[in-house]
Amino acid sequence: MSVNHSPRLNSLPVSSPLSLYTSLAVFLLCAIALIAPTGYSLGALMLFLGSGVLLVKRPSLGLSRQDVLVMIAMAAFALVGVLEAWWDGQGSSGADKPIRFWLAIPALLLVIAYPPRLAWLWSGIALGALGAGSWAIWQKFGMGVVRATGHTHTIQFGNLSMLLGVLCLAALGWAFTQPHRRRWVAFFIVCALFGVLGSLFSGSRGGWVGIPFVLLVLFRAYGPLMSKPLVAAMAMVVIVGGVGVYAVPQIGVQARVHEAVEQVQNYVAGDRSHTSVGARFEMWRGAGHLIAEKPVVGWGSNGYREAMRQLGDEGIINKKTAYRYGHAHNEFIDSFAKRGLIGLAVLLAVYLIPMRFFIQQLGAKDLSLRAIATGGTLLSVTYIDFGLTQSFLAHNSGVMMFAFLLAVLWGVYSRQRKEQTRAL
Repeated sequence: MSVNHSPRLNSLPVSSPLSLYTSLAVFLLCAIALIAPTGYSLGALMLFLGSGVLLVKRPSLGLSRQDVLVMIAMAAFALVGVLEAWWDGQGSSGADKPIRFWLAIPALLLVIAYPPRLAWLWSGIALGALGAGSWAIWQKFGMGVVRATGHTHTIQFGNLSMLLGVLCLAALGWAFTQPHRRRWVAFFIVCALFGVLGSLFSGSRGGWVGIPFVLLVLFRAYGPLMSKPLVAAMAMVVIVGGVGVYAVPQIGVQARVHEAVEQVQNYVAGDRSHTSVGARFEMWRGAGHLIAEKPVVGWGSNGYREAMRQLGDEGIINKKTAYRYGHAHNEFIDSFAKRGLIGLAVLLAVYLIPMRFFIQQLGAKDLSLRAIATGGTLLSVTYIDFGLTQSFLAHNSGVMMFAFLLAVLWGVYSRQRKEQTRAL
């Protein structure tokens, strides 16, 4: 397969201090995301504040139809969330998280206008994964905690660590175009392993479910560049590694898997007690009752909470579960129950519209563009996976990382496409 390694297409021009500013911002977005309290906020804040320069300099952005559609999806998701907070009487706190998608739009425009150095972007992601894995190892074996948490919720920490790890694998295409490719490739593979370890030591099982789909995306992007023996060897490494991780009790994966299987069996047998898996099934069952009653606009967050408690009082679902949780521990069910079909539609749009466009360049001849396309695709794939067992966007870390990583990856992707068009 013919692959373009031209430096002219593998590196975006960085011609001003503003591009150096965006480089630092995107580096910090991931590099300190999980190793400092609310570390994911600094880079995002820099991007938003920096976007004010667009009002002064007014650079030519040359927005494409795809750019507009991605921003419409982000804006629509935010609008539905803000409207729900308004009519449900939640006040400003209810609008806080969806507004982050509005704030990410000018950040996206800033990245298009003044693209960051790709080495800063990918290095920030790699160091973020390395830091998260190292922090999880220390918490697990140095501090003796059962499940690593970092500076945030256990599930959020583990899943975001997994995200950074798989994005390191997306970066391999870019690494292959660099002068010291072997060092870069080795660096990203090591950092990817640390990101995955952060997830394993957190015991966040939801992030493990999507691994086959992550591997499928990576194979589609990079499989055609590898020989059949290499593909077979890598498949064997994945299988042996998976078996090894499961077989070593100290890692904790075996216990978490056995616990999940036991809880599913007990629930199927009629046990409605408040366990990790059982509580999710009860929440989903209760949310199903609510969706059937108000399928179009939903109940709103406050209405959802009160209605679920009523289901608990009536004995329809476990009362402890009904009173303890304010969301359904499933992004899609939660959106459907609270914001109806409208909410579900905008959630799917913000995941699937960018993913559809990123997928178009998984086979790009320019490996730098292919790497960004792979990273953008994996961002949606992992968040869809995380959302199956957690309302991931209901947490600050989840919404900030998705909204601003989408802004960065799409901004770079859009700029790369424009640079390619000009170079032809």
